[in-house]
Amino acid sequence: MPNIKQQEKRMRQAEKRRLRNKSRKSEIRTYVKRFEEALQRGDREESEAYLGMAIRALDKAASDGIIHKNNAANRKSRLMHKYNQAP
Repeated sequence: MPNIKQQEKRMRQAEKRRLRNKSRKSEIRTYVKRFEEALQRGDREESEAYLGMAIRALDKAASDGIIHKNNAANRKSRLMHKYNQAP
């Protein structure tokens, strides 16, 4: 444990941020998973809705620094490619 008061505060802040970031990443994974499941079923309308949610979540995470902007761009590109290749 830290001996300095400021470092104790830093640890508390880092833990809060870690949990918030973990939650946001989990949300992204959920949207992507639901998108892919809808695509497998052949439900274009539902997959398009989840695609929009996933893209929005990726953009927000990138703008907040939770994931790198290029990582978000690559993941969005892969999702769009899957969507466009689906029958």
